[in-house]
Amino acid sequence: MRCFAGSCRFVLNKALALQKGRYENGDKKLGYAGLCKLLTGWRNGTEMPWLKDAPTHPLQQSLKDLERAHANFFAKRADFPRFKKKGQGDSFRYPDSKQIKLDQANSRIFLPKLGWLRYRNSREVLGEVRQVTTSVNGGKWFVGIQTEREATEPIHQSASAIGIDMDGHCPVRHLFGRVVSRAAQQFQEARTAVQALSAGLNKSILDQGWFEFRRQLDCKLVWNGGMLIAAPPHDTSRTCPCCGHAAADNRQTQAKFACVNVVSRKTPMWSARSTYWRGDAALQPVERWRGQAAR
Repeated sequence: MRCFAGSCRFVLNKALALQKGRYENGDKKLGYAGLCKLLTGWRNGTEMPWLKDAPTHPLQQSLKDLERAHANFFAKRADFPRFKKKGQGDSFRYPDSKQIKLDQANSRIFLPKLGWLRYRNSREVLGEVRQVTTSVNGGKWFVGIQTEREATEPIHQSASAIGIDMDGHCPVRHLFGRVVSRAAQQFQEARTAVQALSAGLNKSILDQGWFEFRRQLDCKLVWNGGMLIAAPPHDTSRTCPCCGHAAADNRQTQAKFACVNVVSRKTPMWSARSTYWRGDAALQPVERWRGQAAR
């Protein structure tokens, strides 16, 4: 498997060097079909006969990955493709489901030019197998099986909504609906742990961690039938959720909120409540549309 991964890495690097050379000479970039023709010549030539030992489709998938990387670069979605190094992200992919056989009962899988391989069945494979990716991490090989199946739209167990203030150090506030209380508890525990750290480390985690937290939360909510709404963050810490009055005088200190238009209140959760009401207001048009669709 290491030889197969090395062959795929070699093909990708050779094709990338070729594309860079053509670009520097002012020539047009070769497309995926043109690179596949060159791959056939490399496999059948005398300079690289060892490429024949690797399955054809994974080698072609390396060229397809390079083509996608170029497309992302020209669309300004990513940097220019880089050469792959040995030991960094070694993997190869089988895209043809007709060449793959899965025997879950005996925890084994058949892959071209590898034969039957046993694996530890960490979870049940649902649906029809579409493609398989093998990768190495920490000296151990893993198999990722992509399947296709029809899934019913999930319905979340909770109908409540929760507003979250991501603290004054982070400009993003969120409201997410239909969230189980355990998710909110985990968030509060994480935020408390972050606040206990030093200022420099705290800033680093806030810069790098909260985006991933939001991405994961959004993914889990959608998977379980929930919804994540990013509420406008401006003035949430200075807006009274009771009367809607926003003013700098509402919050004289970080710990004390006192609406100058209503009655003095002291609570650190006022920003979260303001975020809740803003998200709830943004959700109303969606709920009205769902009601009309149901009729």
